[in-house]
Amino acid sequence: MAQAIRAQKAEAIAHFQYEGRLISDIPFGNGHINDTFLLTFEVRKMGVMKVILQRMNHKVFEDPVLLMENIIGVTTYLRNKITKAGGDPDRETLNVIPALDGKPFYKDSFGGYWRSYVFITDATSFDQVQNPSQLYQSGVAFGNFQRLLADYPADTLFEVVKGFHDTKARLEIFKKAVQEDVMCRAARAQQEIQFVLDREELAGYLGECQEKGELPLRVTHNDTKLNNVMIDNKTGKGICVIDLDTVMPGLAVNDFGDSIRFGASTAAEDETDLSKVSCSMELFEAYTKGFIEGCGGRLTPREIELLPMGAKAMTYECGMRFLTDYLQGDVYFKIHREEHNLDRCRTQFRLVKDMEEKWEIMKEIVAKYYDY
Repeated sequence: MAQAIRAQKAEAIAHFQYEGRLISDIPFGNGHINDTFLLTFEVRKMGVMKVILQRMNHKVFEDPVLLMENIIGVTTYLRNKITKAGGDPDRETLNVIPALDGKPFYKDSFGGYWRSYVFITDATSFDQVQNPSQLYQSGVAFGNFQRLLADYPADTLFEVVKGFHDTKARLEIFKKAVQEDVMCRAARAQQEIQFVLDREELAGYLGECQEKGELPLRVTHNDTKLNNVMIDNKTGKGICVIDLDTVMPGLAVNDFGDSIRFGASTAAEDETDLSKVSCSMELFEAYTKGFIEGCGGRLTPREIELLPMGAKAMTYECGMRFLTDYLQGDVYFKIHREEHNLDRCRTQFRLVKDMEEKWEIMKEIVAKYYDY
């Protein structure tokens, strides 16, 4: 397997519009889905240029061509907006490096799909919150992402993963996985299965609000973890939202919610000691303040009001996805131990329970930063 990836990667490197001599090629990041590499080129001995090369997981993203059309459309729009505002489009949005044929991707002779970006230097993405300021800055960055794309026609984007945040549909998939129990694992997860079933009404809540016209369709990121924001090493400010694979039509409250379930947790996503897992109200407040500021008044009062619900619903949904994958045999998320996805689901459900206990505090924090 490793030898095949090396061969594919070498072929891909030869087919992008790179300059200079390749002097370093290392694995990069710890994403669950794609294979990512950091390449360093020496350019005529005048300096170095770093780029990101990724092999897209086309089992997860079934149409990489349309996925890249989404990314090109959104990043081109963002570049124009950032330039007009006097910003730096080379650092404040992703910049795709085309293949030799001009396409934003390369399909290798093995059938794999690759794409490449200019690496944003002098900035860092963090896998876990080190201080509230980082989470505040990520809130500003994701809020700014919403603000800049508020007028982008969301319905023109390709739905990369059908029903990605259709929590009600995911609940049915979960029930089917429980019933089929193809890996004979349901017996080991009875408490977690019951947790999902006890909160079925949560699965349809936001979708019903959208159907009633209470929540508008927007361009959403759909993977708004802290590590998908580049934070400038000098200023400490969030400068660029990255990992745009799942940019598609969706709900702003879901983007907010996914940030909270990851960033406001007091423990890692796969922590096995659940006594360490809670939703920090200090971190919740830091992100909420940044997000509302970053949105710059582009969200409706109802969207702001439902931000806490977005946090609870996305945490519930993510836990259900981890549990579904565990029951189905770990076919979606990369795992590093036998019950990794079961551990992941347990942390999410612990967070949901903690949010339920702190519900009124969460609503008060949102009201503090927006008078709806």
